Amino acid sequence: MPIPALKPLVAIAGALVLAATLSSCSAGSTAAAGSDETASTKYAADADTIVFGVVPDSVDTETNYQPLMDYLAKETGKKVEYHESTDYAALIEASVAGKIDVASFSGFTYVTAKNNGAKITPISSIITAEGQKPGYYSEAIVPKDSDITSLKGFEGKKVCFVDPSSTSGYLFPSYNLLKAGIDPTKDVTPVFAGKHDVSVQKVAAGTECDAGFAEDSEVEKSKDVKVVAKTMVPGAPIVVSDTLPQAEKDTVTKALSDVTIDDIIAAGVTSADSDGFRSVFYGTKPVDDGYYDLIRDICKTTKSSTCQA
Repeated sequence: MPIPALKPLVAIAGALVLAATLSSCSAGSTAAAGSDETASTKYAADADTIVFGVVPDSVDTETNYQPLMDYLAKETGKKVEYHESTDYAALIEASVAGKIDVASFSGFTYVTAKNNGAKITPISSIITAEGQKPGYYSEAIVPKDSDITSLKGFEGKKVCFVDPSSTSGYLFPSYNLLKAGIDPTKDVTPVFAGKHDVSVQKVAAGTECDAGFAEDSEVEKSKDVKVVAKTMVPGAPIVVSDTLPQAEKDTVTKALSDVTIDDIIAAGVTSADSDGFRSVFYGTKPVDDGYYDLIRDICKTTKSSTCQA
């Protein structure tokens, strides 16, 4: 995705009073007898840690998220642990298994995770410029000297996709190819690059891939490819686990639902004041589950098996 693509704890007095009696409960559980919390209320690791899950879409993924994680640590008073899944499917599995507390999904991955029973709620999406709406572009690219000028020219070619569970790197490209009369599984030779920047690199080289797809933020870094088509994609959601204690969910939601880079710097996270972070982050804007209904509709149209995988 160009990465495109993030705000104080409310104490639960009753739970604090009862904390000493909970040693027989699991380390992650915060449920207490007589409280409103259920037995399923828990942290991914423990009550002192927030596990932040991501998929490494580029070599700079952890660096790009670090200021946001440092800010979340300041706002919650907890350690924020970086959890890097090997791919989108692994992040879905982690969310379904309750191994993440907060995560940055792609829109497609979020819908797929929900379809598979993940107890998560979208709270915001990253924007990279003031006034921008949450979202980014899935771009169809070819080598700069290619004679391909539209998606029609992708037929019969070796085409780079990012990952079968990537919103801008597979789902939207598949939908757009189908609209152009091209079956993405039969009429092209698919090559899964694994990351957006790698897809761009392979297309630029023109050997493994004659054409391909990637999010705009990675495409714009290369002078060796040109864009022949693009589609706006609903912004990638930051989600919070529904199994967290309600007070913790409220804190995380307040922290990440509508925050700017200036807010993060003002909170003392000096690492946010860098050209690198500014290039991928201006702030976050609130989103909800309904914002991703377009992706659900495209899943129906493409009949993509990965929508349920």
